[in-house]
Amino acid sequence: MAKKEDFSRSTAAMFLTLTDEQRDEIKGGAENADTTNRVTQARISEIDDFPEHPFHVVVDDAMNEMVESVKQFGVLSPAIVRRKEDGRYELVSGHRRKKACELAGIDTLPVIVREMDRDEAIIFMVDANLQREKLLPSEKAFSYKMKLDAIKRQGARTDLTSTQVVEKLLSVEKVCKDGDSRESVRRYIRLTELDPTILQMVDDRTIALNPAVELSYLPRELQTELLDVMESEECTPSLSQAQRMKQAAQSGKLDRNGMELVMREEKPQQNNFTIKANKLDKYFPKDFTPAQKEERVLKALEMYCRKLERARQEQERER
Repeated sequence: MAKKEDFSRSTAAMFLTLTDEQRDEIKGGAENADTTNRVTQARISEIDDFPEHPFHVVVDDAMNEMVESVKQFGVLSPAIVRRKEDGRYELVSGHRRKKACELAGIDTLPVIVREMDRDEAIIFMVDANLQREKLLPSEKAFSYKMKLDAIKRQGARTDLTSTQVVEKLLSVEKVCKDGDSRESVRRYIRLTELDPTILQMVDDRTIALNPAVELSYLPRELQTELLDVMESEECTPSLSQAQRMKQAAQSGKLDRNGMELVMREEKPQQNNFTIKANKLDKYFPKDFTPAQKEERVLKALEMYCRKLERARQEQERER
């Protein structure tokens, strides 16, 4: 009895030390797990990642904490997989847990095998990951698109009754259940039309979401041209500038000269300036988020200003 109580206390203590993201993952796994399904240990070498998985698995502080937790207590919530035609597994939910095991040197992962077709797996995968607190715009964009495309395909199947079709179409609203409205979902999906470099700038917060949505309506060749213009002008478009370029492109009147004219206009917020992310990347660890980079830059500037002030005071004392 004493050993059981000690184990319970250690498990509870461990749970309290987990991050909010880890707790959400554990609780989400418990809620999603079908108790009628058997948990089995699968070799990680036999588990393939989900094709075109839109969510990034980053090795950051939270991941390092998860690795330590896995080393001490194992994986608390089984991953969800489905069988592939070649007999291997396809990971539906649990990419972070799999990565943590790999980093911890563990070669097996507890899994529940679910019978799912491709579209069911997509919907399950997206819903499981949308519970995360911090998502990049690109992650939301591609996950929303994948889910809605899957729902549309399900609704088009001939083996569904009319009632089932209605239920599938109504499930589109589930995409918005955690805060994003139907219009927000539509706007995020527009981001999938962006040039990958521009989309990365959105993730890096170099370009705001609203101007990026407008730029998504530019043909890809014009987006490539715009990247050159932004680099030469060392600025990014405001919402008004993006809207005007969109209108010109839709009327077939936008070219490089037009982009340059628009981008050279003075913006209302003259006190703002932008530093390109690639100019700063060498000063930060690869896993730093934009918010962490901003915090580090501000601290560095504060220290530099203090150094200048101390130098000024020393000069005054020497006079």
